[in-house]
Amino acid sequence: MTTVPQTIAPPQTPDRGIPWGRVLLWLAIAFTVTFSLTPVLWQVLTSFKINAAITQTPVVYLPGFDQLTLAHYVDLFRLNQFHVYMLNSALVAIVSTVLCLALGSPAAYALARLQIPGEQVILALVLVVTLFPYILLFLGLLELVRAFGLANNYLALIVPYTAINLPLTILVMRSFFQQLPKDLEDSARVDGYNTVQMLWRIVLPMTLPALVTTGILAFIFAWNEYLFALTFMTRESMKTIPVAAAQLGGTTLFEVPYGPLAAATVVGTLPLVLLVLFFQRRIVQGLTSGSVKG
Repeated sequence: MTTVPQTIAPPQTPDRGIPWGRVLLWLAIAFTVTFSLTPVLWQVLTSFKINAAITQTPVVYLPGFDQLTLAHYVDLFRLNQFHVYMLNSALVAIVSTVLCLALGSPAAYALARLQIPGEQVILALVLVVTLFPYILLFLGLLELVRAFGLANNYLALIVPYTAINLPLTILVMRSFFQQLPKDLEDSARVDGYNTVQMLWRIVLPMTLPALVTTGILAFIFAWNEYLFALTFMTRESMKTIPVAAAQLGGTTLFEVPYGPLAAATVVGTLPLVLLVLFFQRRIVQGLTSGSVKG
């Protein structure tokens, strides 16, 4: 009996070609990051340049140590009292955000769980208000501020900011409440919880990512809003950061204070950046869990 010799196939060498897909992906990522961060880095660099380096021709992209200074930041807090404006912005933004969440969360829970007559009509009206340009409310709000004597009062900003952000809060929180299983609420009622206790101790902790995401959006809007703050707050000690930054002036009428403006922009943006970085994980959870039903 003869045996047929078996031929062993030679080992296949791995393809050592260039992974063009991976290369193009990293090039796209690098381009996106560079395109997004370049204006920010340029603003930060401008805030540290001396005035001569800012206006120098050709443009100084990499200034030397003799062309860098902290004078713009020192003058911002020493001469322009920028810390007062930061406290004003923080007060208005924090209070309006807390009110927005405190009022919007129960309303969203009621729309998600209770059988309210005309629920679809209410949701349609909330959606219309969300899409409505808030700038068109300016003249009406101005008349209300005059009628109630709220000029140079923090309520003149807190109340409109809360009302503008409230519809978005209701829509976002309602979608999260609908995804929660009702068995948890039934178990809580069996244990003796009333509606308020159940909402505070069980439901809201489970929707913490949604609360953080919605709260940060409301906070950013209140922190950056300009038109209402410019019109309703004419007292110097009650102005907010956007208004104070826009009204920075140079030493002469025809001078544009690029350095102080850049420093004011960096100081006004830094709290928002730190806030987003601190709650980054919660924000990602809030954005992703809203699109997946468990």
